[in-house]
Amino acid sequence: MTSEWRKSSRSQNGADNCVEVVSSPSRAAVRDSKNPDGPVLVFASAEFAGFLKHLKTT
Repeated sequence: MTSEWRKSSRSQNGADNCVEVVSSPSRAAVRDSKNPDGPVLVFASAEFAGFLKHLKTT
């Protein structure tokens, strides 16, 4: 995985009230921006892509 976490472009003024994502060709990881040293959820890339597709259609 790359080591650079990304936030949504809709995150306002650098606020720490969103999730951050880092990805590789095979995995995607998600964490809470308020707690960067806290737990991380890891998904297979196909699972994460399906999740994002669902979010965009609902």
